[in-house]
Amino acid sequence: METAFTRLVGVRHPVVQTGMGWVAGPRLVSASANAGALGILASATMAPARLREAIREVKSRTEEPFGVNLRADAADAGERVRILVEEDVRVASFALAPSERLIGELKEAGVLVLPSVGARRHAEKVAAWGADAVVVQGGEGGGHTGEVATTVLLPQVVDAVDIPVVAAGGFFDGRGLVAALAYGAAGVAMGTRFLLTSDSTVPDAVKAQYLAATVKDVTVTRAVDGLPHRMLRTDLVDSLERAGRARVLARAVRHAAGFRKLSGLTWRQLLRDGLALRHGKNLSWSQVLLAANTPMLLKSAMVDGRTDLGVMASGQVAGVIDDLPSCAELVARIMDEADEVLDSLKAAR
Repeated sequence: METAFTRLVGVRHPVVQTGMGWVAGPRLVSASANAGALGILASATMAPARLREAIREVKSRTEEPFGVNLRADAADAGERVRILVEEDVRVASFALAPSERLIGELKEAGVLVLPSVGARRHAEKVAAWGADAVVVQGGEGGGHTGEVATTVLLPQVVDAVDIPVVAAGGFFDGRGLVAALAYGAAGVAMGTRFLLTSDSTVPDAVKAQYLAATVKDVTVTRAVDGLPHRMLRTDLVDSLERAGRARVLARAVRHAAGFRKLSGLTWRQLLRDGLALRHGKNLSWSQVLLAANTPMLLKSAMVDGRTDLGVMASGQVAGVIDDLPSCAELVARIMDEADEVLDSLKAAR
């Protein structure tokens, strides 16, 4: 299926595997790319040296295009951009809108820029700055999320910009892909659906908890880092919501120290990141400190398998997913379903 997005990026299918922290590593990204989707490598939890290694590992597993997700406000964003350019990565993906200068730097080097946004005005801004395409995530999506449903947000963005729009939040099958195309999108992006594949390195016991979840088991909480965060409801989430302020902040300090070591950041760089986050989202210093909870709490579950000590970011679609196909099986199934839906619509005319 050819769309403006597939032509732009050079992939076979209008499907994106999102850059989920601790989940979207070289194995999942290369499997997604080999399946014909655009795999996005998550880099925020990697030190720069490890990022370069991971990019080379993906390249050793696939010859297809792939991308890398970056934090635009990170203190070492410039160094990470240089790594992408030097390693000839096709796409730079961003969870927060990159600056006009950063977009220009990437485009000058021939790297496609694909920011993710949660509001029409943000899409308009990055499009005016030169972004090549944009991912728009509705409130159904996992992780940090907004309040507007994809079915309301997506047509607003499609009408507002003239670059390819990829829809995220609530997608898991071929019917959803056709629906997104009908709204004017050029593809869909999926996180939870790719997390729940046999190619994902998330521990099997953790995947089992996702598969057992109902739609009502997926909740939005501010208890983890002070921002709306969609995840599976667990005993830990309940305890975080009940915990006193002093206890929560003490936990955040410990997690900040742990994340600093894993990411390779100095305390000064970590402080700069906190300042950027505080400015960009108008957060209090307490909320900035709480933001240090996220990477380590996610690692506990997604890497260590300790769901009693970690959290599980999740889209609402976890409640309707019940299997673990390979990426190749998943993408092929989505495209077959999409073809069947399109054929049935034509036949009904």
